[in-house]
Amino acid sequence: AFEYWAHAACVLPLEEWPWFESRRRRFRERRARSDRSTEALRREVLARIADLGPVTAADLGGAKSGNGVWWDWSPLKVAIEQLLASGEVACVERRGWRRVYELTERVVPAELRAQAPPDDLGCAAHLVALAAERLGVGTLGDLADYFRLPMAEARAGIVAAGLTPVVVEGWRQPAWAEPAALAAPPPPARFRPVLLSPFDSLLWDRRRAERTLGFVHRLEAYVPRALREHGYFVMPLLAGGRIRGRVDPVRRGRTLVARRVSVDRAAVPAMARALVEAATWVGCDAVVMEEVVPTELAVPLRAEVGAAGG
Repeated sequence: AFEYWAHAACVLPLEEWPWFESRRRRFRERRARSDRSTEALRREVLARIADLGPVTAADLGGAKSGNGVWWDWSPLKVAIEQLLASGEVACVERRGWRRVYELTERVVPAELRAQAPPDDLGCAAHLVALAAERLGVGTLGDLADYFRLPMAEARAGIVAAGLTPVVVEGWRQPAWAEPAALAAPPPPARFRPVLLSPFDSLLWDRRRAERTLGFVHRLEAYVPRALREHGYFVMPLLAGGRIRGRVDPVRRGRTLVARRVSVDRAAVPAMARALVEAATWVGCDAVVMEEVVPTELAVPLRAEVGAAGG
């Protein structure tokens, strides 16, 4: 896999490398027009990576500017991120939370790099088709947002990809689907209850999540504690193909503490299973719930968690 800009900084299958060439091309063109100030530093960074091998920004001198503002990058970090955006270096691993940068020719297979670079329309068609496959059905806005394509590119990509226009009951905007998905019988439903990251692709587009799932999702990490409705880092419960609850979790020692749990009555067993499984992700062997909404579900939920091994 490699890390690159999709709808955000995302981990992507390595075979998708060629199809982000249009984005890398845009970054190179933008840099050539507007930012020559770091050109010498970029050459220096490339030379040092060639000599040292895989490195983090810290290995090269540090990512922060030193002015005390945590989001303000140093010139070196700006240069190396420009190289990442344009495809001259690639990131295929992280050390902790730090990106590890390496020359592209050392980590992207030669057969992928040897392909003739797809043109912008080819890239758009591929990415729109991939978005349609993942989403099932989508409006122009849905399909564009999945890989953050400009609307004009997404519109052209829909035509080039041969997507089928469809009408979705209750949707005001036109929609499209992949022809193969419409022709195939629906796959058997296989649902496993799981807590989702608040940044999960299913929920990333908040407007779509509300339109398709009836789920209003807001990240409240930056909301003052007293004004939060659901919690600091809320993880929605996906169960039976629906969002059936929310958890605000924190790890304390070897205990997963659900500071606030909201759950549908019918989804209590699913929430219990999901909580116990989530505890294993972070090396916890116990689950404790502080607040349960509605309150009358606290006793049955705690009993289900105990029965599930938490």
